[in-house]
Amino acid sequence: MKSTNVYYQDYLQLQHILNSQHPESFKDGNKPAHDEMLFIVIHQAYELWFKQILFEVNSAVDIMSQENINDNTPQLQTVVHRLNRVITILKVLVHQIDVMETMTPMDFLEFRDMLRPASGFQSWQFKTLEARLGLQFEERHGKEYYTSQLKQPEVATIKHAEHEKSLLYVVNKWLERMPYFNNTSNWEDFETEARDVHIHPYWSTYRSRYANSLAEAERNNLTIFNEIFIEGKHDGQLTATAKRAALFIMLYRGYPILHLPFELLNNLLEIDEQMSTWRYRHMNMVHRMIGTRIGTGGSTGKDYLKAALDKHYIFKEIAQLTSFLIERSRLPVLPDSLIHHLSFNA
Repeated sequence: MKSTNVYYQDYLQLQHILNSQHPESFKDGNKPAHDEMLFIVIHQAYELWFKQILFEVNSAVDIMSQENINDNTPQLQTVVHRLNRVITILKVLVHQIDVMETMTPMDFLEFRDMLRPASGFQSWQFKTLEARLGLQFEERHGKEYYTSQLKQPEVATIKHAEHEKSLLYVVNKWLERMPYFNNTSNWEDFETEARDVHIHPYWSTYRSRYANSLAEAERNNLTIFNEIFIEGKHDGQLTATAKRAALFIMLYRGYPILHLPFELLNNLLEIDEQMSTWRYRHMNMVHRMIGTRIGTGGSTGKDYLKAALDKHYIFKEIAQLTSFLIERSRLPVLPDSLIHHLSFNA
């Protein structure tokens, strides 16, 4: 490998980055608005972080797209590690709003009208990120106009992401491959309490214990449980097989082989939570800055952000599985043959 001397400024392309802030209010004929520089730097920082998050999510999707992931290799740990990094970056994005809020509404009004029709609504990277995580077009708020203000190359990038395998898609395929219920020899010594020849003995027993854990006002949960876990109803992006696997991981995460799978599922929920927190803080900041006025891009401002906040939960099907958990003391005891496979000595 040829060795070259690398200079800090050249390596980071600082000549481009530090000369890419051009406030509209500083241009000839306008009165300079001091806080516009802050506004630009924060939004540029957001876009750089979006780029890094996309880089991490794309790598996780590539790894999870394999037909088989060997639990005795670093592959799954690598995915968990990179998703942890995504979570940490999202927390940084939330805290950047604290810096933005050092700008008062009157400070913002000094240059706001000069920005039209530019708007954060035009962030094609954020929309691409949502698609790569698993937000489907049909689930978007304002899907009829969410790309209306973008240029064609950016629209094409988002549409391409919507047709690629998303993180949620590959996680579903990975969960479907969990082998423990397919091998009948794992369950030969399982002591079932409620035999039903039409369903797996574990889920027959678990349903009985879950039913006994419900309060009277929660009885409808049993109907939903039967539809998903017994009848195999599939009405979302996660199949019934994947949901059974995910619930099993949540219930028995104390076993060594399920540590990392549980962390992966938990990371997905944390990503949703952090993105929701960012949307919530963004919505409140917009309300503080412009009240009920429309956004510079023509959106309904706070109302649009509130609707997206309520609707854009990507991993909600995983979050809903907590409705079907029971106490550890009620869990069915797994047979020794299966426990052997759930340990690192398998």
